[in-house]
Amino acid sequence: MSADLKQLGAVLTREFEAGAADALVEGGLDELLRVQARDEQPNSPLLRMVAALPPAGYRSLETEDRRVWLRRALATIRREDALAAESRPPRSTRARNGSAANGTSEAPTAASRAKNPAPKKRPAAKKSGKKRAADTPVTQTPAGSRQLGLELPIASAGTRLGKANLTRLEKLGLNTVADALRHFPHRHQDFTQTVPITHLEVDREQTIRGVVDRAREIRMGRGGRMRSTEATISDESGASIRVTWFNQPFIAKSLPTGTAIAVAGKVTVFRGRPTFQNPEFERLELNADGTHTGRLVPVYPLTSGLPQRTLRGVIAGLLDRYGDRLEDALPTAIREKHNLLDYADAVRQIHYPESQEQLAEARRRLAFDELLAIQVGVQTRKREWQTSGDAPLVDDHSLADGFLGTLPFALTGAQERVLREVRDDMARTVPMSRLLEGDVGSGKTVVALAAMLDLVADGYQSVMMAPTEVLAEQHFRTLCKLLSGEPEPPLNGMVQVGGQSFRIVLLTGSTKSKQRKDALDAIEHGGAQIIVGTHALIQESVKYHRLGLAVVDEQHRFGVMQRGELRKRGATAEGESHTPHLLVMSATPIPRSLALTVFGDLDLSVIDEMPPGRTPIETKWLTPIERATAFAHVRREIEAGRQAFVICPLVEDSAAVESRAATEEYERLRTQEYPDLHDRIALLHGRMSSKDKDSVMRGFAAHETDILVSTAVVEVGIDIPNATMMVIEGADRFGLAQMHQFRGRVGRGEHASTCYLLSDDPSEDAQERLSVMENTTDGFALAQADLELRGPGDLYGTAQSGVPTLRVASLLDAQMIDATRREAEELVATDPDLKSPEHQALRYAIAERAENLVAEQH
Repeated sequence: MSADLKQLGAVLTREFEAGAADALVEGGLDELLRVQARDEQPNSPLLRMVAALPPAGYRSLETEDRRVWLRRALATIRREDALAAESRPPRSTRARNGSAANGTSEAPTAASRAKNPAPKKRPAAKKSGKKRAADTPVTQTPAGSRQLGLELPIASAGTRLGKANLTRLEKLGLNTVADALRHFPHRHQDFTQTVPITHLEVDREQTIRGVVDRAREIRMGRGGRMRSTEATISDESGASIRVTWFNQPFIAKSLPTGTAIAVAGKVTVFRGRPTFQNPEFERLELNADGTHTGRLVPVYPLTSGLPQRTLRGVIAGLLDRYGDRLEDALPTAIREKHNLLDYADAVRQIHYPESQEQLAEARRRLAFDELLAIQVGVQTRKREWQTSGDAPLVDDHSLADGFLGTLPFALTGAQERVLREVRDDMARTVPMSRLLEGDVGSGKTVVALAAMLDLVADGYQSVMMAPTEVLAEQHFRTLCKLLSGEPEPPLNGMVQVGGQSFRIVLLTGSTKSKQRKDALDAIEHGGAQIIVGTHALIQESVKYHRLGLAVVDEQHRFGVMQRGELRKRGATAEGESHTPHLLVMSATPIPRSLALTVFGDLDLSVIDEMPPGRTPIETKWLTPIERATAFAHVRREIEAGRQAFVICPLVEDSAAVESRAATEEYERLRTQEYPDLHDRIALLHGRMSSKDKDSVMRGFAAHETDILVSTAVVEVGIDIPNATMMVIEGADRFGLAQMHQFRGRVGRGEHASTCYLLSDDPSEDAQERLSVMENTTDGFALAQADLELRGPGDLYGTAQSGVPTLRVASLLDAQMIDATRREAEELVATDPDLKSPEHQALRYAIAERAENLVAEQH
């Protein structure tokens, strides 16, 4: 341990004893940490301590959180000290080395012994019913005593790995013993049954046991450049089999004739006879523990140049030496209630299970831990929102009901149910935090507008935020049309409903200076009751008179920090302090299991019924030979005055992905397919500037162009009633939910619409998805199928914000999600900060696991 770390430990101890007031160091503790961290190596103890602080540093923490961080930091320093003592050679060895190096004898003096006493071996901790005081920094935490060595670098843990393999482990994020033990296999090969050579079956993974008759190095390939090993192995029946290890000539020397061996792998055929190629193997007399054969053998995620066999051996060795030091952070009561394995047992069993049943139990325990960490996080966020301050209490629905009575259609039963749920929330002073799901065209906007009018009637303001300027303008026009009954927005946004006049304003980055100043004044002084715009509406420059409700379109683009800013907008409202209600809308159907994890801090409402009279959309999956059919249909629709979308998955061509890039397809359509329409075809992709994208979208909406060639940026929200054709190129590259969003861009007017799915060479899995897409129009059924077929990240096309990266758990396990949700709700309700002694270890474990999950992007 460095002198700086020792000095830091002394400072942190004094800081703790002084009440964590951050007054001991000039410039604060953050300044000291900044100076000390300048020349630190990546993943050093000091940098790990700093990483545990929030971005705003130590000074931003509450006193109790400072104490928690100080205790953890001091424990880290003590652990590093103990590890240094463990790895330090005996004094006699150091003296001999010193005299050999210096040519002198260096006997320690009494003074030096007093100054640097030899580390004493700590006696084993006795079990006691007494609990350690939470506010006292301890010399060694119970977890630390068992976990001593888990933070040891892999290079110092006796693995005998060379520098090249250690570097490869670092690429996998494996730096310490703990990292390696938590690098779980993504599958197992079942080599539990030994098969006689005469009974081997081709294309199956099997294990044989026998004796090496001969093993030799051979040369293969053009010019004999590939040096390999070829062996002949026979079993007790006398049958033999040829085994080849390509590019591994060194194996021949390790397999002398007569060696007892186990070989496991897939059986293939060579020259009409069964053979093994590059199988796993073990010399039974040297290593009969079944690390590589004869059992359920782990298969780990790898990086280039790192053999599976090497990684398997490293983890097996570390598991044997350090596995019993893993501390179980889950309270005993919860573990027993759900009949879960001890954590150390679960880790052992997930690496080297004794049976399929034990593997399932290990996965169940580790999945429980992962999901509990997520659920505690979302329940904590929900509690923080609900306890952030009182929200407006709404009980006057006359204005909204009057508006609903003027509509030329009646609400569906689902719309009425969801509106009741929203109003029930707003009838309490606890701030609403609700996710409103509904398929494209299900009527979410009308429900949201009714809620906004409820707030307007009580003298509050409502805002509606969209992720892009084009969508914000579209919402503004839609709200104006619904409220005024006119096709164009009224002068200055003034509308009248039920004898009450109020103003709607639009505020985006493109709003001109004079109009912007007018809008900001109206928002601040109460002249505007409904405000529509982008997320710029929650910036510091926008001051509200009395904000009561925020409606956010498309939840996966609105993170935790944006919610915090929204809360501030209510807290700084003129003359009072309150937290606005929050209603989040999503046109992307989300399966319930995913909604309860990623968006578990939001109560869920679902509009699962479509209004009558919606124009049906016909979906057709075409083979490559039928491509011309789609583009001939597009021409007919354009000649009839309609418009079309053509969607491509990439911005520019990639040799690795056989997809037509948007730029290439744009040029093809202009020069080959529709040369007479070359100036009526537009291009849209994510690499364009926001200004250019908005210009293209506006031009298409105004029918200045007939065909829009686009990447996935067109996925959400744009409303073009005149568009009747959707052609999706490379459809096998998209998820079902995302293609459903594309399909929802057409069929929004009075004319029949068609969606064509084009794919040049789809895999079997892709063919299954395309068939489901062709025959299913239910967005929720498609989202559930997407979750099962492709995983949660693909619900939005890419791994969007909030979607967790899980090592073991599955977001399809609704029963486990419900169980961990209930436990998290109880934990957060009874011990919100997990500060009680029995929850301390759990708190730290959850914080550690949270670092390995994808948090909401800010």
